[in-house]
Amino acid sequence: MKISVDIDCTPEELRTFFGLPDVQPMQQALMKDIEDRMKANLQAMDPETMLKTWLPQGMQNWEQMQKAFWNQFNNGGTMKKD
Repeated sequence: MKISVDIDCTPEELRTFFGLPDVQPMQQALMKDIEDRMKANLQAMDPETMLKTWLPQGMQNWEQMQKAFWNQFNNGGTMKKD
């Protein structure tokens, strides 16, 4: 035997029914704090520092990889033969 029950209520109504606390004010306060911190940090950073912070280490070496490719192109892609 299988029984299905559909309950039509909002998340707030369900939390109240189960006696759970309303955490929305705390979440809003935390999000405001995070937003303020991010704005302060972004204003203090110049674009180059931001990119170095956000990009992984492998992407920071992109310039070195480009130089290696250009050196190969400039050499004509020739290899030394024995």
